Amino acid sequence: MLRDNLIADMTENFALRIIEMYRYLRKEKHEYVMSLQIYRSGTSIGANISESKNAQSKADFVSKLSIALKEAGETEFWLKLLYKSQTISEIEYNSIQNDLNIIIGTLVKIIKKTKENMEVEK
Repeated sequence: MLRDNLIADMTENFALRIIEMYRYLRKEKHEYVMSLQIYRSGTSIGANISESKNAQSKADFVSKLSIALKEAGETEFWLKLLYKSQTISEIEYNSIQNDLNIIIGTLVKIIKKTKENMEVEK
C-alpha cells in the first residue's frame, strides 16, 4: 500500500542508527538495560513498516503503521531516559530525536490520510 518508500527508507536508516547506538552504549558506556530496550523498539518501527507493505487491507495497513507509531513513542521514551540519565550527550540526543520526530510526523500524516481515504470509499 505504500507507493512511496520514503518512510521505509527513513525507518531503515533510523534502525541502523539505533543499532550503532546500541553497540556504542554497550561497549563504551556499559549500559545494558536501556540499550536493549531502545534497540528493540527502535528497530521495530521499520519492521512494522515493512510488514505494512503486504497488508491485506487498508485497515490492516493502518494497524501496522499504528503499531510502528507506538514503537516510535516507546523509542522516544527510552531516548529521553538515556539523555536525562546523562548516558548520551545533548548533541547525540538532539540528532537522533530529530530523525525520530520526522518519522513520527510522517507516520501520523500517512495514517490520517489513509483513514480519510477509507471514509471517502465507504
